[in-house]
Amino acid sequence: MNQSRAEKPTEILLPVNPFFVAATLAIAFVLNLLPASGQVLLWRPDFVALLLTYWLIHYPRRLGFLLPWLLGLAMDVAEGALFGQYALGYTALALMATLAHRRVLMFDIVSQTIHVLVMLQVVKLIMLLVRMAEGAEFPGWLYFLGPVVAALLWPLLAVTLVLPQKPKPDADRV
Repeated sequence: MNQSRAEKPTEILLPVNPFFVAATLAIAFVLNLLPASGQVLLWRPDFVALLLTYWLIHYPRRLGFLLPWLLGLAMDVAEGALFGQYALGYTALALMATLAHRRVLMFDIVSQTIHVLVMLQVVKLIMLLVRMAEGAEFPGWLYFLGPVVAALLWPLLAVTLVLPQKPKPDADRV
């Protein structure tokens, strides 16, 4: 029996704990700050952008635009980047994820991954354009590998971050 996507039953999840959201974003921030050099920098995803994408797609009204902007400013300071570069990128990400959140949630995980890849590449492009407006040179096409790695992490993230919201099975139920 083949059911269409609209006919599949959906699971009702518990509300997300704001402390859980804050903890995941704090962990992502720390992961972004881990020291890396050379080729590792090319492959390392922007964990803050990835987690922001997840939470903005699943709970756009809880995060809004202020939190991504503040996290962006914090990343600007922590990375010593051009002030406002991450803030602009994360705010643009918030806009894209908020506008597309209903559509993205309707898709299967592969289609979601493609949408997330496009959003993260746009953020990376915005940051590159800001750097180049300042006078930096084009770093090469390998600059865009981080969002590819981040998008490949999306299925794992989508499965893992929903686990605390799943209702606990009742022992009394039969």
